[in-house]
Amino acid sequence: MREIVLDTETTGFEPETGDRIVEIGAVVLWNHLPTGETFHVYINPGRDMPDEAFGVHGIGPDILANPRPAKPGEVTLRDKPPFSEVGRKFLDFVQDSKLVIHNASFDMKFLNAELGWLGLPKLPMSQALDTLAMARKKFPGSPATLDALCRRFGIDNTMREKHGALLDSEILAEVYLELIGGRQPDFMLATRSRATGGGSEGDAAAWRPRPRPTPLPPRLTDDEAAAHRAFVQAMGDGALWKTYD
Repeated sequence: MREIVLDTETTGFEPETGDRIVEIGAVVLWNHLPTGETFHVYINPGRDMPDEAFGVHGIGPDILANPRPAKPGEVTLRDKPPFSEVGRKFLDFVQDSKLVIHNASFDMKFLNAELGWLGLPKLPMSQALDTLAMARKKFPGSPATLDALCRRFGIDNTMREKHGALLDSEILAEVYLELIGGRQPDFMLATRSRATGGGSEGDAAAWRPRPRPTPLPPRLTDDEAAAHRAFVQAMGDGALWKTYD
């Protein structure tokens, strides 16, 4: 099962009033395991960057109304491709995979606006899974921002000084796995195997814990076992413990 955890950064809130996407970041999961495959691109929106949006993500100081040189860590956009050059590549990457997005209606609105302006196929809303809605349903009345969920699940987000599509996708992937019931038992083992070159992606996805070929020796001493049997015997014939050998 291929899933794509995705995030975008934009110039504002409404594509219909001229706002555009400036960054797309996505990571691929296979059977809820990270594959290492990503999609990441910065996009020239062909317009200025409002100060409010720049304050959120720090992208595009060179296209602010009053442009200035970029500081360390800031991304300039004048030399980046427009969406018309990346739209088809993005669709080829997504295919029919489920899209895992925090506040999916926002990102899908922008993606489909950009795709529609190019005459490219739009993404059906049914293809998106909204982790914001999942969190609100699972923890009603509690904060459901990405930062709040990181605190709840003990996920390290100290690198998230500003919003960034690829970093937020990586963090959201961990949050998503917690929302659906916790990390898989082989999550870290599979990641470590790929990082060290030991085993393929298919091997990692197929791995499952199995019984030990030789059971570990008991740590219970003979005296402790005898004491336990005496304790159970004293409970009487109806004791639940006596139904177990």
